[in-house]
Amino acid sequence: MKNTFLFLVFLINSFSFSQSIRFDGFIQDEQKNPLEMANIMAVNNATKAMDSYGITNDKGKFQLLLKPNTAYSIKISYLGMKSKEIAITTQAVNLSQTIVMDDAGIELEGVEIVREMPVSIKGDTIVYNADSFKSGTERKLEDVLKKLPGVEVNADGEIEVEGKKVSKLMVEGKDFFDGDTKLGVKNIPADAIDKIQVLRNYNEVGALKGLENDQENVAMNIKLKEGKKNFWFGDMTAGTGVGELDSRYIINPKLFYYSPKYSINLITNFNNIGELPLTAQDYFKFTGGFKNLMKKGGSNFNISSNDIGISLLRNNRAKEIETKFGATNFAYSVTKNWNLSGFGILSYSKTDLETKSQTTILDSGNQQKRDELAHQKNNLGLFKLSSSYKPNTKLQFDYDVLTKLTKQDEETSLLRESVVGNLTSSENIFTKKKQDPTSINQNLSLYYTQSDKNIFAFEMQHLYQDENPFYNANLQSQPFFLSGYTSGQNRNDLNQDRFVKTNKLDAKLDYYYMVTPKSNINITVGNTYSYQNFNSHIFQILDDGSKNDLNDADNNNQVNYQFDDAFLGFHYKILSGKFTLTPGFSVHSYAMTNTQLGTDYSQNFTKILPDFFALYQIKKAETLTYNFSLSNDFTDVNQLAGGYVLSDYSSLFRGNRFLENATSQVHSLRYFKYNMFNFENIFAFATYTKKVDAIKTIAKFNGINQSSEPYNSNLADETFTGVGSYGRSFLKNYKASFSANFNWSKFNNIQNDELATTESFSQNYTLKASTNFKNMPNIELGYNALINKYSGSTYYTDKPFARLDYYFLDSFSFVSEYEFYHYYRTDKSVDNEYDFLSASLIYQKKDSKWEYKVSATNLLNTTYLNDDSFSQFSTRVSQYTVQPRYIIFSMKYNL
Repeated sequence: MKNTFLFLVFLINSFSFSQSIRFDGFIQDEQKNPLEMANIMAVNNATKAMDSYGITNDKGKFQLLLKPNTAYSIKISYLGMKSKEIAITTQAVNLSQTIVMDDAGIELEGVEIVREMPVSIKGDTIVYNADSFKSGTERKLEDVLKKLPGVEVNADGEIEVEGKKVSKLMVEGKDFFDGDTKLGVKNIPADAIDKIQVLRNYNEVGALKGLENDQENVAMNIKLKEGKKNFWFGDMTAGTGVGELDSRYIINPKLFYYSPKYSINLITNFNNIGELPLTAQDYFKFTGGFKNLMKKGGSNFNISSNDIGISLLRNNRAKEIETKFGATNFAYSVTKNWNLSGFGILSYSKTDLETKSQTTILDSGNQQKRDELAHQKNNLGLFKLSSSYKPNTKLQFDYDVLTKLTKQDEETSLLRESVVGNLTSSENIFTKKKQDPTSINQNLSLYYTQSDKNIFAFEMQHLYQDENPFYNANLQSQPFFLSGYTSGQNRNDLNQDRFVKTNKLDAKLDYYYMVTPKSNINITVGNTYSYQNFNSHIFQILDDGSKNDLNDADNNNQVNYQFDDAFLGFHYKILSGKFTLTPGFSVHSYAMTNTQLGTDYSQNFTKILPDFFALYQIKKAETLTYNFSLSNDFTDVNQLAGGYVLSDYSSLFRGNRFLENATSQVHSLRYFKYNMFNFENIFAFATYTKKVDAIKTIAKFNGINQSSEPYNSNLADETFTGVGSYGRSFLKNYKASFSANFNWSKFNNIQNDELATTESFSQNYTLKASTNFKNMPNIELGYNALINKYSGSTYYTDKPFARLDYYFLDSFSFVSEYEFYHYYRTDKSVDNEYDFLSASLIYQKKDSKWEYKVSATNLLNTTYLNDDSFSQFSTRVSQYTVQPRYIIFSMKYNL
C-alpha cells in the first residue's frame, strides 16, 4: 500500500502546469444590475480553441484563467439580451473589466453561444456539453457522468445530481428502459453522447407541473450526436481470457437506433467474469416507472415479499458468476398524439457464494459460526408495455402494464459451530430454497385541464402477485419442538410450502383549483383495497423417506385478509415572496378483516392525518426545505398469520392476528446550494422519525435457535438520518468533494421475556479529489471511512482508493483502479487487510471502428471481503469469497 501511494504522489508531483493569468470582473445590464448565470467564454484567436469559460454568480461576477501574452475573443451571452463579443490581449498580469450587456437582444444569438458552453443553465435545466469533459478514456455514459461537476454515480448505477437521485433517464426525450439508470450508465456508448440535460423540478405530466411540490424530482435526458440519429449505432464486443483455474469469456453486443418516429435498443451480455447487468436486487426493486400513488394519502400499506432469504451478492462480487442477459426497449410514435413504448428483459445467472460468518446473540453472547457454500440459479423476466395518448393540450391518457416472472433455486451446504455458554457443538446442515413468483402491475391515468383554473387527475393501479416459496432444511439436531413431529431420526428433514396471493387496487382523483396565479387548492378522493390469501404447511421427511404431515393447526396457515382505506385529502399551496407553503391533511376511514381458524377478526376506525411542506428560496440556486407528515403504518397478511412459519433452520415465526397499526411522525430538513461560478455544490439532509405502537418482536432463544412473534410495543422506536456533502471545482481542471452520512436508530423488543432496547449508529465519510486534463494523465485520490457501532461492538473499515486514466499517443487508453481495505473491530478480535487492483489498456486508432483491449481484474488475487450487519437481536460479521484474478483480451467493433 505504501509503495502504491508513493507512486501516485510521484505521478501528481510530476505534472507540470503552465503559468496562467486571471481575467475577472462583472457582467451587468444597462441599469447596472448584476446578471446572474450569464455565460462567458474565451476563444484563443490563434488556435480557435476555447481556453476557458465561466458562469456569473449572483453578483454578476465572472473569472477566467487564460494564457499570458495571448489574443482572445471574449464571448458573452445571456438569454433575452443581445450577445456580445470583445477582444483582449493578455500580458503577464491579471486583468479586470466590467461588461455591460445591451437590452432587446436577439435571443437566437444567445442560444448559439450557449450551445458551445461546457455548462449552461436554462431555467430548470442544466446542460452539459459532453465533449468538454471527455479526456479520451471514456467508454460508457457512466465514465462521462463521473467527470461532470455536481454529478455522482454510485456502485449500483444510481445517478445523483445536487444530492438528489435521478429518477428517470431518457435518450432523445424517450425513456430508456422506463428510466432505469443502471442499464443506461453501463451501456450507452460515451462517443454517441453530445449533450447531457439535467431536468430539475421534473414532472412527467405537463398539466401538473407547478401544482405539486416537485423539488425532489430530477430526470436526465441524453442528446445524441448528429451522426448517431437515424442510423444504427453501438458496438459488438467479444473476449476470452484465463483465470486461476479455468478460462473466461465475454460476448456483449449492443445496438441502438433513434429517430423522431421510433427508437430501438438491444443489449445482450454473456460472460463468466462477474458482469451482472441486472442483479436480483435490481430486479425486485425495479418499479418500471410506476409511481407511488398514495404518497400524499398518509397511509403506508406495503406488500411484503416472500423471497425465502435467497442470498444476495455484494457489489457483484462472488466466488463464481456466470450470466446470460438480453434486453430490448422500444418507443414508437403511432401518430403525433399517440406514443407506444415498452421493454423486455431476460436474465439467467449461476452463482456460487462461499461465506464464513459469526453471529452473536446480544442478550446471551451465544454464538453461531458458519462455513457456507451456496449454489444459485436465477431466471428473471421483466416485460412492460406503455401507451400515452395526448389528443390536445388539455387531455392526456396513459396506460402501463408491467409483468415480472421469476424462477430461483438455491442449494446450500454449511458447517455450523454453536457456542452456547461453555458448550460447543458442530453439525452439517443442508438447505434448499426455490420459488417462481409472478406479479402483474397495471396503471391507468387520465389528466384533464378543463380551464386555466380547473385541472383533474385520475390515477389507478392494480397489483396481482402470486408467490410460492418452498424451503427445506436438513439438520442433525432438532431445532424446534412441533406438534406431531417425529423425534429420534438420524437427520431432521424439515420442509415448508407457502402460497401467497395478493390483489391490491389503488385509485384516487385529484382536483386542482387555481385560486390565484401563485396559489391553488388540491382536493383528493382516494381508496386502497387489498385482498390477500396466505397458506402454509410444514411437513417432515423421515429417515425411511416417508412423509410426516404436521397437520396440527399450529403448523399450518389458511388466512384471508382484507384491507380497505377510503380517504379525503385537502392541500393548499401558496407562493409568497421567497416562500412556498403547502399545509394539508387527510381524513381516513379504515376497515380490516382477517379470517383464520374459522373466525373473523375486524377493526374499523377513522383518523385525521396532517402534513406540511415549506420551501424557502434563499437565492436562485439556494433553498431550504422542511417536510412534516403523520402517517399510519399497516402490516400485510404475513405478520397476521397465526400458524408457525419457518424463517430458516434456526428461526421459527408465528404471526399475531390482533396486531394494530403503528403511527409515524416524520420531520425532514434539506438545504441545498449550487454555485455555477465555481461549481460549488453544498447539500445537507436530515430526517427524524418517531414511530409509536410499532410492530415489534417477542423473541425467545433456546441456545441459538429463535422463536418469535410480533406485538404492538408501547415504547417508541426512533431513527435519525443525516447526509451532507460539499464539492467544488478548482482552476478548471480540478474537482474535490467531501461527504458524510449518519444513521442512528433505537429499537425496542422483548427478548427472553425481558425488554431489550438496542441502538445502532453508522457513520460513512468520503473525501476525494480528481483532475480532468485533456492531454495529461488524470488521477482520482480518495479515502472512505465506515464506522458501524452496534450494541456492544464497533466495526471500522478504512478504505483509501485511487484511479488513474490516461489517453496518450492519440490511440491508447490506460485505466487502473486501486482499493485498500482495513477492516477491524475495536478490540481487534477481527483485524483484516486486503486490497483490489484492476487495470486495462485499450488501443484504437483515431477514426477506426476496431478497438483492442487487455484487462485484468483482481490483479493482487485477493480472496475475500468483509462486512457486518445488525438485526436488533444479534450482530453478524461475515467474510465472503470473491472471484480470483483473471486476464481478458477482447475486441470491439463500433458501428
